[in-house]
Amino acid sequence: MPAGVSSSKFHGPKSTVNDTYRTIDAPAQAEHTVDGSRFLADAVPVSSRTDVQTEIEAIREREHKATHHCSAYRLGRDGDDFRYDDDGEPSGTAGQPLLRQIDARDLTNTLVVVTRYFGGTELGTGGLVRAYGNAASAALDRAPIVEQVIRTPVRLQFDYDDTSPAQRVLQQFDTEVQDSDYTDVTTLTVGVRQSEVDAFVEAFTNALSDRGDVLRVGNEADEDRG
Repeated sequence: MPAGVSSSKFHGPKSTVNDTYRTIDAPAQAEHTVDGSRFLADAVPVSSRTDVQTEIEAIREREHKATHHCSAYRLGRDGDDFRYDDDGEPSGTAGQPLLRQIDARDLTNTLVVVTRYFGGTELGTGGLVRAYGNAASAALDRAPIVEQVIRTPVRLQFDYDDTSPAQRVLQQFDTEVQDSDYTDVTTLTVGVRQSEVDAFVEAFTNALSDRGDVLRVGNEADEDRG
């Protein structure tokens, strides 16, 4: 099974935007028929190799009478984890065309599986490449595409009297409150757009005149590895 081939390059948004990536938001399906052969394409959002294996196994079980289950995926915020599988079709005729369709849309965290029911007519190398590519394209065209923002968790702590200036800083930046704890002091974990973290921390510190505390930037696991 070919994996991680250097000939396939990811032309994703990460090359120009450091804190966003594109992926599909929901599964989609399409069917393509060529000379009696049915090509059933599934496009599925995934976030790990475990997800990939689970989805492929589910499709194999669902379409257990099919001749081939060819697949390709790309994973990770940078899209640097990828693999494709021709599943018995001639080398380069199935998996690579699927991956090319994923890459043509600058997608990551995306799996495409195309199931083929053989119709009795050999399609040839070029015919297979077109059939698998067209089926994948049709499924991906039906899938809703979203842009995800990469966020860094920043844990903050401040007194109740500093709530107003702290809130103003939160509103100035692209943030999401991920966790909160209100006691005699307020403790927030805020997801900050990755490219804005340094500016956010500086603005928070200045707005509260050093009265607030930045308890952590990043995940606890990141600190443990550091």
